[in-house]
Formats: sequence, structure tokens, C-alpha cells
Amino acid sequence: MTDPTHRSILLLSGPNLNLLGERQPAVYGTATLDAHVATAAERAQRAGVEVEHAQSNAEVGLVEAVHRARGVHDAIVVNAGAVTHYGWGLHDALAAFDGPVVELHLSNPSAREPWRHTSVVSPVADVVIQGAGGLGYRLAVDAALGLLGLDLP
Repeated sequence: MTDPTHRSILLLSGPNLNLLGERQPAVYGTATLDAHVATAAERAQRAGVEVEHAQSNAEVGLVEAVHRARGVHDAIVVNAGAVTHYGWGLHDALAAFDGPVVELHLSNPSAREPWRHTSVVSPVADVVIQGAGGLGYRLAVDAALGLLGLDLP
């Protein structure tokens, strides 16, 4: 990173996550994406790390965000939504990122429709967190901080 005293995590959100809180609350909960981002940012701030959030409803937006993260962010936490299951462009972009990658899902894709059972992100992720609901955002940040060798106070 350009400034070794400034640490940051990119929190990346995929398609339809902008509808959290109103879309399928029985599956995804009632918290909004903004609430999840706030949880992640507060958790990271305790370790002196900044969180930048980007959301896109298109794979190209996610890929471009990963490209912009190179040399800027220390780690990426990615909830790619449905792109998780087919987004080889995202896979390749994450593979080229020089830092920890944490894959995150609010629900447990393995317990859902068969097409959700395969992740193209998992092979390039250091950690996968799924099925923990909103708690997953805190766990994902903790995992990223741990992989960066940072401890929470």
C-alpha cells in the first residue's frame, strides 16, 4: 500500500444487495445494506482500519472496483450475490488482488437451490463466511483483520 500507516478494507456488494431489508427478509433479514456497512466500518475502526464500500448490480462494476482496490486497499470482503455462482471475471480480478479476500454470504448458499452450491469466488478467497446473517459482516471484518495481522483492542 502507498501509506503503510493507513490501512483499509474494500467491502464489495453485488447485485440486489441494495435491496436488503425489503428483499426476501426471511432469507436475508431485515437489516439494510447501509446497516451492514456501518457494522463492518465500526468493527474495522476499532482496529484503526477504514472501510470503503462499493455496490454494483453488474459484474463489470465489481471487477472494476477490485481493479481500483489494487495498491489502495489491504483486504477485500466480498458479498458478490448471484455473481458468486458464475462471475469468472470477478474470480480473475480477485485472484490478481495482492491481499486477503474474504467471501461473505448472509444466507447459506449450500442449503439453498442447487445452482447456488458452486462458488467461483471461493477458490480465490482466503476465508468463506456464510449463513451467519448480519453477524457475518462482523465476522468477515474480523477475519480480514486477522489475516492482516491486526488485532482488535
